Amino acid sequence: MPLYLDANATEPLRPEARAAVIRALDLVGNPSSVHGAGRAARRVLEAARDQVASRFGVAPGEVVFTSGGTEANAIAIAALGRGRRLLVGATEHPAVLAAAPGATLLPVREDGTLDLAALAAALAEGPLALVCLMAANNETGVLHPLAEAAALCRAHGALLHVDGVQAAGRVPLALGDADSLAISGHKLGGPKGAGALLLRPGIDLPALIGGGGQERGRRGGTEALPAIAGLGAAAEAADPAAAARLASLRDAIEAGAGAMVAGAAAPRLPNTASLVLPGVAAETQVIALDLAGVQVSAGSACSSGKVKASHVLAAMGLGEAAGSAIRVSLPWDAPADAAERFLAAWSAMRARLSRKAVAGAT
Repeated sequence: MPLYLDANATEPLRPEARAAVIRALDLVGNPSSVHGAGRAARRVLEAARDQVASRFGVAPGEVVFTSGGTEANAIAIAALGRGRRLLVGATEHPAVLAAAPGATLLPVREDGTLDLAALAAALAEGPLALVCLMAANNETGVLHPLAEAAALCRAHGALLHVDGVQAAGRVPLALGDADSLAISGHKLGGPKGAGALLLRPGIDLPALIGGGGQERGRRGGTEALPAIAGLGAAAEAADPAAAARLASLRDAIEAGAGAMVAGAAAPRLPNTASLVLPGVAAETQVIALDLAGVQVSAGSACSSGKVKASHVLAAMGLGEAAGSAIRVSLPWDAPADAAERFLAAWSAMRARLSRKAVAGAT
């Protein structure tokens, strides 16, 4: 059986989420209908809202269900960014960069963390801004200093939107001092097709998608009840306290690989390693490992299957090496021998590619 190490693209479905999806599939009612079948569907919808709200520290009424993290980010940027400058981290996910064309990019330090001095300088230039930062980077796992960034935003009257897609369920995460927070169900171990935007009380969120007034008029369209039920169950089941086991496997992989590890000096997600093998294209590594039964990725999984040099690693100053990095991201159910199996495939691949490089040079 292949070894799946691409959890940052999507996590395996948790059994609690699977059960919730199946139960919801048997409900015929529309959550907006007032008859008995509709009320039964509404109860499932609101139970999922309560689960998400409880996990991430908001009131249930401030949870807006979406189709996923991309939509949640897009809604937040369009709504909160009205009349404001957009300041966006240079290593943000493509979904955020695409939703904020023309934004000022905030540089990161060599370890991948936000340059807080650069943020302070950009905020001081005025006028009021919307700052968009990811809690955890999807490629390196690097955690941004969100508390410090939020304090700077408050001091300058700026709003802060946090892309929490990769951090949710893996490290403790709450709305905290941010104004909005995006999450995605399938990165938590729920099904694809559901996400949520969490809001600070009082945030005005006009609907980008009009319709029948669903989600308190903030996101039209009949809610995808089975996917949302699975999201709620996954949010409740995800246990950041289980991170120590994944961190141990990640550390074993990094120690045994003998490769450059991007972002290793920064606080990171417990499940993520960005391994750089200079001179060997990331695509070559991904294909070779896949043929050996180990599934990893290079960069973001949201690039239509294309493998190209990482803008994240380029922003961290890796230069040409940015095209030679693979991402190993351990799923919540990673087997105990994951590190051993990965390193066996990695070592064989590295030796084979090294022999080819020597042969090609003679």
